[in-house]
Amino acid sequence: MPNVRWLLALISSLHRFVYRASGGRIGGRAGRLHFLLLEHTGRKSGRRYEAPLLYMPDGERLVVVASNAGDARDPAWWKNLQAQPETYARVGTRRLAVRARGAEGPERAALWGRLLEGWPEYARYERRTARPIPVVVLETAGATGAVPVGADR
Repeated sequence: MPNVRWLLALISSLHRFVYRASGGRIGGRAGRLHFLLLEHTGRKSGRRYEAPLLYMPDGERLVVVASNAGDARDPAWWKNLQAQPETYARVGTRRLAVRARGAEGPERAALWGRLLEGWPEYARYERRTARPIPVVVLETAGATGAVPVGADR
């Protein structure tokens, strides 16, 4: 597979900009797909980042996939969240306090099946890599007792 990281970085930057500027009205949905902006802090740099990601609502939780488009490496945002799981997710104009964790065992299997229904491309990513693709659960205020904060940052 050709290295298209530069193209993915450009698309992500544009997506982030449009999403933030429109409060998620543009870039928040594409058909049945939902997008959020996930904040994370660099585990080495300490810099704040935002990653636009597909997500699946699951009650009061949000579920994302650390597929990295089937790359052999986990995405940086997942490595960063493993080091510092408390963060924020922007869904539309709401900025929610979340705690990230990897789903395991039967929970992961059940979520993975639902994720494949929403975005069958994940199956291709799974075939492309030898690593298990992490399913990441973002527990929101209702699920963790955390307090949602305002949309301003």
